[in-house]
Amino acid sequence: MKLRNKINLYTAVLFSILLLIMNLSIYILFSNLILQSETKTVKEETEKIAAVFNQLTNMTEERDFLRAYVPIDGMIRIVNPALKSISVTSPTEKELSEKKDRYFSGEVSERMIINNRTYAFASMPIILPGGDVANLQITKSIETAIGNLKILRIVLITVTLLALIPVFISSRILSNLLIKPVTSMIKTMIEIKQSGQFKRLSLDKKSKDELHEMGETFNHMIDLLETNFEKQKQFVSNASHELKTPLTVIESYASLLKRRGLQEPELFAESIEAIHSEAIRMRELTEQLLLLAKHNEQWNLHISKVNLNEFIKQTLHAFQSAYNRKITYNTEIKGAFELKTDEQKLKQLIYIFLDNARKYSDKEITVLTRIKDNQAVIQIIDQGIGIHKDELPKVFDRFYRVDKARNRKSGGSGLGLSLAKELAEVLGVKVALDSKEGIGTTVKLYLKY
Repeated sequence: MKLRNKINLYTAVLFSILLLIMNLSIYILFSNLILQSETKTVKEETEKIAAVFNQLTNMTEERDFLRAYVPIDGMIRIVNPALKSISVTSPTEKELSEKKDRYFSGEVSERMIINNRTYAFASMPIILPGGDVANLQITKSIETAIGNLKILRIVLITVTLLALIPVFISSRILSNLLIKPVTSMIKTMIEIKQSGQFKRLSLDKKSKDELHEMGETFNHMIDLLETNFEKQKQFVSNASHELKTPLTVIESYASLLKRRGLQEPELFAESIEAIHSEAIRMRELTEQLLLLAKHNEQWNLHISKVNLNEFIKQTLHAFQSAYNRKITYNTEIKGAFELKTDEQKLKQLIYIFLDNARKYSDKEITVLTRIKDNQAVIQIIDQGIGIHKDELPKVFDRFYRVDKARNRKSGGSGLGLSLAKELAEVLGVKVALDSKEGIGTTVKLYLKY
């Protein structure tokens, strides 16, 4: 069942049930009030007649007394304990005279059904002229009230049925109102699917309800999808371009080896070295691509306390051993200074900037640590080729390379700084880059503690 029909059905059924409950409650309430009122009236009438009867001490004929007070549509009766009775019945209720006599020891007020007709009955103790106690009983038809209740029932049923018409109409209007944005969204999605183009919902700026908010959220989602789609296209294009070059180099040297490698040892050594170098470059590029693919995913951080000075010394020592480069370390931090971070990911972040300093500078690399504004600051300084100020905002873009003319031996894939940006965001590290062409580059890492 479609959502529109569900809303229409559920709304109509709910309102119908509420309407039925309300009208049924009204009928039960008025029915009880009317029937109780009729019974109370008969009881009060019986009490008044009994009071008049008890005051008459010289009554000679009881039947004459009863005839004076007989109800228009009922019966009045005197019943003694021996179940001997004197009764007078109205002309329209002759059948009541056939009712079996009953004697009550106290006051009685009730409703009863005789021959499918409803009556109000009341019995009141009286004292006969001879001193004996008897019952004065009045039975009065309340069919008029019952008839009025039947009319009320018919009216309520009719009103309920007539009220269901606007209920169904309003539920249909409500379902259309609620479903319209959803229908528009579905239509837009189908158009996107068929055309392959990203489209947005046209929203009423005056409306600020949840449906309008849903439409805005949908449009925002489409914006994000379109942006990520374009990034993905660019990413795939760049990745394909970056992988194409090492694969071409490997293929060329492999073909050269196949033709002349065994006859020329120098060519063999050169080819093996080139293939090995490009294979390493491809592996590094692939690893960086996999790491960057985690963008906006949950990184598994392992937070621990790190002694900053010892950590930096160990990191620099490992880097110097691997690349045989001189690195000078200076610190303004005295004693054991600890901060909470992911040690491995912070080491990877520092390695990226050290590796850039190594590639683009043949001179000494300097690393400084200090405390500033409640933050630990790590500075990595090289004396290399530097970066033009116009290119500084772009260096963290994927595959962007400052020196487009540099050779493959020294150049990277353009993914290192992009990965560094990702790692810094995950670790909560602020990165600042200061560089001048021909002088060098300074990287500042701000770590909270």
